[in-house]
Amino acid sequence: MSDIIKIEGLHFHYTSPDGSSTDEVLKGIDLTVKQGEFVAVLGHNGSGKSTLAKHINAILLPTEGKVTVDGIDTADESRIFELRQTAGMVFQNPDNQIVSSVVEEDVAFALENLGVPYEEMRERVDDALKTVGMYDLRLHSPSQLSGGQKQRVAIAGVLAMCPKCLILDESTAMLDPQGRKEVLATVRHMNREQGMTVILITHYMDEAAGCDRVVVMDGGSIIMDGTPEKVFSQVERLKEAGLDVPQVTELAYELRKAGYDISPEIINGEECADALAELLSS
Repeated sequence: MSDIIKIEGLHFHYTSPDGSSTDEVLKGIDLTVKQGEFVAVLGHNGSGKSTLAKHINAILLPTEGKVTVDGIDTADESRIFELRQTAGMVFQNPDNQIVSSVVEEDVAFALENLGVPYEEMRERVDDALKTVGMYDLRLHSPSQLSGGQKQRVAIAGVLAMCPKCLILDESTAMLDPQGRKEVLATVRHMNREQGMTVILITHYMDEAAGCDRVVVMDGGSIIMDGTPEKVFSQVERLKEAGLDVPQVTELAYELRKAGYDISPEIINGEECADALAELLSS
């Protein structure tokens, strides 16, 4: 698979109104993401993960370094619309992205601004709403929807633009467990069935455990990058960075400390149950 996102030597600092710069938020990030990968980015508040996400579709531009998405330099202003159709972003609060009083009109909003012909726009809107399971509610008002349903409408609005990459910036943080489950199931389906690249910024360890790859940030730098099994097995290092691990991983960690021979790379309940059964039978 080819790289769809390439980040080289990325430094970023915010500039105050008087023109003076603040401390660096990102400190020399190097990162590549392959087409079709599902990558979780973890970090405590202030670690730089959301700032990194905003560089992928040019909400922010590097102070130093370079970010390219599907060959497009994010600093190239002449290709900004092309870039944002390639890398779509869904934010934490769906109410901040919903602009219309009817679900299908909201999903069509960006396409109207891009001048997409009506017949194509109609097809894209319907397909996007069917993909997220919201087609039957297309004529409803967003105000009548649950948080999970609103977030799926926000995702549909991005999907209608046919992006190759979907960036979810804490998009499940305001949802109840059922809403989180609905949104993640939709995103996983698009990743597996359509090959869409997904960048998931999250503080939920169970969400990250279901991804292909986990990137951990601390102090504006990447400190860990690997499979969920390899990253979450480093319990003490994650705790030093102010992060938790999945509960089953924590249990395995404590059992190992107590002298039991159990894998440190357990990240889900089924693996934990199998390992415990093996311990009891030995």
